[in-house]
Amino acid sequence: FVLDAPTQAADIGGRMFPPRWAYMPELWMPLWDTINIATLGTIGGVIMAVPVAFMAARNTSPSVRILRPVALFIIVASRSINSLIWALLLVAIIGPGLLAGIVAIALRSIGFVGKLLYEAIEETDAKQIEAITATGASGPQVLTYGIVPQIMPAFWGISVFRWDINIRESTILGLVGAGGIGLKLQASLNTLAWSQVSLIL
Repeated sequence: FVLDAPTQAADIGGRMFPPRWAYMPELWMPLWDTINIATLGTIGGVIMAVPVAFMAARNTSPSVRILRPVALFIIVASRSINSLIWALLLVAIIGPGLLAGIVAIALRSIGFVGKLLYEAIEETDAKQIEAITATGASGPQVLTYGIVPQIMPAFWGISVFRWDINIRESTILGLVGAGGIGLKLQASLNTLAWSQVSLIL
């Protein structure tokens, strides 16, 4: 099988070119769906990750003994389960389609965003926080004026980076029925339409 692999690869490669450009009109909507899965999933994941990150950070956690371990468990669980596994579970629970893909991307994003954000929170400059606390500011005010401004650059960087990753991940979620351009890829692979596969890729 290994010795035969170069011949098989050359055969499939020959069938993939030229790409079937006439198939392009059928890809615009699935491509738009894929971008929406990634975007909405990222937004949902970020919204859920922010409170988890504040609970996980030692300097902002309301309860280091109880809430912090819970938050860290959520982060680890989210990062440990691949988005394809989330998609398989969600397709079985809520059915195939875009919603399963969006929720799968969101659940996968919690761990990534939460981990990087809580590390950014813990690395904030303590002097700035102490200065605001010394003015008699309340807890929410210290959070708003002392911590949040320091982590905003990291927050936007992490969010955009995760969105970039999610666009790639949402492409293959269609292989398990979670919508997007992956459905077209799976259909083309099943029918051995290699010229369509090359166009999709």
